[in-house]
Amino acid sequence: MFPTRIDAPERARAVALLNAHLADAIDLHSQTRFAHRNVKRPHFAALHRLFDERAETVAGHIDEVAERAAALGGTAAGTARQAAGASRVPEFPVGLANGAEVVAVLADRFGGVTRTARAAIGATDELGDTGTADLFTAVSRDLDRALYFLEAHLNG
Repeated sequence: MFPTRIDAPERARAVALLNAHLADAIDLHSQTRFAHRNVKRPHFAALHRLFDERAETVAGHIDEVAERAAALGGTAAGTARQAAGASRVPEFPVGLANGAEVVAVLADRFGGVTRTARAAIGATDELGDTGTADLFTAVSRDLDRALYFLEAHLNG
């Protein structure tokens, strides 16, 4: 940990939560871009655009989360290799390209990352780090919206 005048207690634990989410977000972004590039079959154009917009949502969080970890005196563990080694997001199935199936897989991934972001709200709030809790609140709200858009394309 690097010195800082930010007086958030338990900074190291907050940085660990931020880095866990950072790995998940980098992986989720990568998988969403993968789906964007490889989706096929009916509704290609709409899904291609949908996935691109959801990837941009996640990309916006990556920098914010990484900068918060650094601001708290930590190191943002955000290289591709670091993210791959630490991500809790299941791997995207190879060879999957059918639009409806791809939407369902992405919805599962977004749902999982949203759950862990929401859990981090309570965890950082309990640490007394309301700034980081507020960041996770914004992230979970945006991911909820992204999930809503994905689920709108699913039957049932």
